[in-house]
Amino acid sequence: MPKRLFDTGVATLALLLLWPLMLVIALIVKLDSPGPVFFRQQRVGRFGVPFRIHKFRTMVDGASQQGLPLTVGDDARITRSGRWLRRTRLDELPQLIDVLAGHMSMVGPRPEVPKYVAHYPPALRERVLAVRPGITDPASLLYMDESERLARADDPEREYVQMILPRKLQCAADYAVRATLLSDCGVLLRTLRRLVWR
Repeated sequence: MPKRLFDTGVATLALLLLWPLMLVIALIVKLDSPGPVFFRQQRVGRFGVPFRIHKFRTMVDGASQQGLPLTVGDDARITRSGRWLRRTRLDELPQLIDVLAGHMSMVGPRPEVPKYVAHYPPALRERVLAVRPGITDPASLLYMDESERLARADDPEREYVQMILPRKLQCAADYAVRATLLSDCGVLLRTLRRLVWR
């Protein structure tokens, strides 16, 4: 209950402060390329229940049908505004709505698409999906350069499934066991610091 109150309070405050910025971003996305402002995609949430995540659209409309559900380096599907939004992580701001809806938390394991959840080992799957997925988490901080790492791989999807995903999962499982409100505050502050630095 304290974590849920924390999430609701932080998400509400953030939306109240950031709604003008979000309106500007929505206008930029709409003017930059044809298609909807928001990108919605099915992700696997707490206890394995699917939900639709919200992001500002950073790729051309219909990009999910044109390639992998991964972003690899200088992906040709990314729009001009999308490059800036991804670099600053501002494309994630609509997930504050998902937090208020109860599908996500401010801090928690990043929600994955069903295709890659199928690769979760049973023991780690149970631990990771026992908590709400989050906008940020320790694994996200470790793999902020994930797209660049994948671009250097001969087979990006195999690199993700066999190398990156197991490490992120272990990190997420460790978080699920040890997380406290204080540690969540620490992750949020580290995330903000990294984004400002970027």
